[in-house]
Amino acid sequence: MKQNIYDHPEFFHQYQKLRQASYNFNNLLEQPALKSLLPNLTDLQILDIGCGMGEFAYYCIENNARHVTAIDVSKNMLAIAQREHAHQNIDYYLQAIEDFHVAPNSFDCITSSLSLHYIQDFRAVIRNIASMLRPGSLFIFSVEHPIVTARKTMEDNWIYDSSGRRSHYAMDHYHDEGIRERTWFVDGVVKYHRSMSTIINTLIAYDLTIEKMLEPLPDSEAIPKLPSLEKEHRRPSFLLIRARK
Repeated sequence: MKQNIYDHPEFFHQYQKLRQASYNFNNLLEQPALKSLLPNLTDLQILDIGCGMGEFAYYCIENNARHVTAIDVSKNMLAIAQREHAHQNIDYYLQAIEDFHVAPNSFDCITSSLSLHYIQDFRAVIRNIASMLRPGSLFIFSVEHPIVTARKTMEDNWIYDSSGRRSHYAMDHYHDEGIRERTWFVDGVVKYHRSMSTIINTLIAYDLTIEKMLEPLPDSEAIPKLPSLEKEHRRPSFLLIRARK
């Protein structure tokens, strides 16, 4: 089993509380941006990598996708997905993308929401994804922005002035790619930093054409719901890419 912090009891408890909040960064910022990149889903065969609790897979079926193959490494996540977002046209699998293999040209669209920054061998995963896509089909994904993952501490990298207001965001070690370890609910959460050029050039190397990139900003209705989103105007949290084979 690949890295699986989501089955750590304390981490999962705290993560559930975060996601169950009425307003969070996922539902106000990342998910609207991801969905804006989707094609018409009618009759499409979809692979959802890091499907979590199954909300997005179910959204695809609600929007007329033919079938969703949804994979995740977390038993906790999949238990909720199968209980709360079950559907006859969704198949959930306890599977890491590094170990997931199907016949070439199997999917019309492959999606991944905030999972690829947990992957050590990005190049191998992109090679596998490109193989599974049918010609002309789409790969749509989000990751933590390289500006966020760059600094090796990966803690609160805002610098504050003497009155406690944010002065600026500190970024360092941008081209020193590789493992980053941080405390997020628990110690020892491992992610991987890659530069923007590495991400883009890896996609290009496997014949994936970049169609659109997003560094999403909150809309005018989101900030009153979650005031901490205001800092997105100074430093992006997420990078989203739509690429076509």
